[in-house]
Amino acid sequence: MEKHNRRTFLKTTAIATATLSSLPVKKLKASQQYVLSEDRMGVLVDTTVCIGCRNCEWACKNAHDLPAGKIEDYEDKSVMKKMRRPDETALTVVNQYSNEKDPNLPIDVKVQCMHCDHPACVSACIVGAFTKNENGAVTWDTNKCIGCRYCMVACPFQVPAFQFDKALNPLIMKCDFCFNRTKEGKLPACVEICPVEAITYGKRNELIDVARERIKNYPDKYINYIYGEHEVGGTSWMYLAGTNFKKLDFPKLSEKPAPGVSESIQHGIFAYFVPPISLYALLGGIMWITKRKRSLESEEGKNHE
Repeated sequence: MEKHNRRTFLKTTAIATATLSSLPVKKLKASQQYVLSEDRMGVLVDTTVCIGCRNCEWACKNAHDLPAGKIEDYEDKSVMKKMRRPDETALTVVNQYSNEKDPNLPIDVKVQCMHCDHPACVSACIVGAFTKNENGAVTWDTNKCIGCRYCMVACPFQVPAFQFDKALNPLIMKCDFCFNRTKEGKLPACVEICPVEAITYGKRNELIDVARERIKNYPDKYINYIYGEHEVGGTSWMYLAGTNFKKLDFPKLSEKPAPGVSESIQHGIFAYFVPPISLYALLGGIMWITKRKRSLESEEGKNHE
């Protein structure tokens, strides 16, 4: 069995490498064949309402089968003394910032994948592992991923994380907009648990109207800007704030969709530098063999039982 697996691995890797190396650059272009629904969903985050309870962090982990611990553990605010980013252990985090208007009332900001309308990760992925769904969610298919991690480089928000501790079967980790929950008519886990309704789930176009109404009615509370309405062509997650978003570590981005930039870099690299293609084929072969072996072992176990 061991010799057979080694022979199969070498054969598969050789075929994959030869095939990918012979493909013209145009055929490596990532697919962007998706349709954005006018009724696609979104989330409006009101940073002036968030109390930094971190319940959303616990709910997200719990909903995605990640080690979550007890919800009481998230009452610890000491972790918020430094800026955190979503990673392979936490798909969303809450950061805390000083409030110039009221030093006794810090500003808390939830961070996760923004689910761009024109995602750079979808455009950058050469095997189509990322999908922009009609409802607005950007999801990832582990069975297609070859571990190149180009999505991490392409993302303008630096969100996708990689499980570096898993050598042969790592995953790309990021918020999936609770895709399986919303398909069943449920709310995203973070939205459902928020005790102060700082995060609102609904149709994106309606949320923009809600945000504009709040800004109009409370001009002293909010700055006149909705972050995510236009950034990189628009995002599903949008934010309101009472201070400049730059002070809250939001990147300053143009309204131009990010895929235009990521594709030009990607195709420029692949046009004149062949080795990465062979490397990705090798990684793909290793990951495919590993997943196939585990699948066969699982089937053998069931048959044995």
